Amino acid sequence: MSDTTPISVDPSSKGNANLIYILYLVAIVVGVTSLVGVIIAYTSKGKGDPVLDSHYNNQINIFWKGLLYSLIGFVLMAVLIGFLILLGTLVWYIIRCVKGMQALSAGQPVENPGSWLL
Repeated sequence: MSDTTPISVDPSSKGNANLIYILYLVAIVVGVTSLVGVIIAYTSKGKGDPVLDSHYNNQINIFWKGLLYSLIGFVLMAVLIGFLILLGTLVWYIIRCVKGMQALSAGQPVENPGSWLL
């Protein structure tokens, strides 16, 4: 039997948290899916075990901090450093999502869901 995490909308299942990570990664191409993901994370928070709650907290933090970093990057595009900030934000966003998915598939909580870095 494989150890894959099925996609689910049940807030007490790993599949729901996995769905949110997937929505976040799809948002790189289709931006609105991150908004859907953060809404699901907010509504699912507190309905699962502590491991899932750490993932929901991580996902909420990824959304808001990614939005903040992106806004700073857009504002600073006038002085050209914004492009580097946006690129760094993209890399940070992908790494946080992938690390979260890896921890979720291993059944582990996110080590520091409130971190501003990686």
